[in-house]
Amino acid sequence: MNIRQNFSRCLILIAFFAGSLFLIAGCKKNKPDPVQPVMTYQYIKTFDLAKMNHILNEELEAFLASSTMHFADFKGQFATPKYAVKLYRVTYPSVIPELGIATMASGLVAIPESGLDSMPVVSYQHGTVFEKYQCPSVPDSSMETELMIAQYASQGYIVIGADYFGLGVSDQPNSYLIEHSSEQACLDMLYAAQKVLKEQKIKQGPLFLHGWSQGGFSNMAFLRTLETLNIPVMASSTASAPAEAFGVMDRWINNYQPIDAVYLPACISGYLFAMEFYHQVSGLAVSAIRPEFYQTAKDFYNWKISWTEFRRITGDTVQNFLQPSFMKTGNIGSSPFWQILEQSQVYRWRCHTPLRMYYGELDEVVPVYFATLPAAYQNEIGCTTTFAVPAGSRADHRATFIYSLIHAKPWFDGFLK
Repeated sequence: MNIRQNFSRCLILIAFFAGSLFLIAGCKKNKPDPVQPVMTYQYIKTFDLAKMNHILNEELEAFLASSTMHFADFKGQFATPKYAVKLYRVTYPSVIPELGIATMASGLVAIPESGLDSMPVVSYQHGTVFEKYQCPSVPDSSMETELMIAQYASQGYIVIGADYFGLGVSDQPNSYLIEHSSEQACLDMLYAAQKVLKEQKIKQGPLFLHGWSQGGFSNMAFLRTLETLNIPVMASSTASAPAEAFGVMDRWINNYQPIDAVYLPACISGYLFAMEFYHQVSGLAVSAIRPEFYQTAKDFYNWKISWTEFRRITGDTVQNFLQPSFMKTGNIGSSPFWQILEQSQVYRWRCHTPLRMYYGELDEVVPVYFATLPAAYQNEIGCTTTFAVPAGSRADHRATFIYSLIHAKPWFDGFLK
């Protein structure tokens, strides 16, 4: 476009905006104020003691059926349920930081029927899901959320959890591993939960955090935000947290190991499309995914097909799913994909909250090195309240989560005495 064309275009734009301002000024007194979105919540159901015991037995057994550790390894280690729990689905306004646009999100508030007017709160950040409604606000579809309710809410902790943008009621694309959107969804969920508790005439006690897998990443980003805002957190824990996003993704893409989870192609696929939307990296997915799998991956991201169908078509390995030319970009890591990953680490700050990061030695998703790196970094810079805690030599991804639930709770309890 030459200078004259640029000048003409500017004049047109000036005229357009001037006219628009005139119309707005002329109509302002007759135009009603826009309706502002507000937080709403609704009662879902109550988990009674029979349901809690079912979760900690039959459902836990099913959850661990494909794990390296099974129900017998954890039987009797969960706390015996004490209270029934009322469940509420919350819808609340938020904003997508990467795009600067308003949105609506959803989550869960689980309130124990303890008769107390003040209770501690644990915010749970959930792991990777491959269905839109496999999230906290639909607890019957989220086994990990049910386990949090059974272990914590039935013992007198209020459990809250954000669905993240793109899940639950959200009409946005899945914000999978998108750093600032994840922490924003969690922060505004906390604010929404506080309003729910106020309306229920319940005082919020000490705040705790816990997150598994993707939720471990979200948990660390959320904790950093809370510390930045001087919102006190009594203690925080994670299980299998990919806090070093660049390293974990590079390991998945460029160093295949027989232990690798068969669903890693689905994880990378979700992140490619999420980055394309939330970070506006045009053409990223099509440049990374092999052409014969692109449409399948896009349909999977848009919730049009199941993970079973995705796996049937794309296979079990990342190396078969991605284009070789894209994988080689990890050698230097200078492309937008790797640069954004580099900026998405969630452990390089001086953390002052007591933090335990659980890891499994047979984890098929987050290798031991990357699971323990954040604690090592914190210790090296002089933070003595962060610890990497082993879940055992037989613990895979799911077993690490179960181990963390069992062992983090008594640790949390110690802060309440």
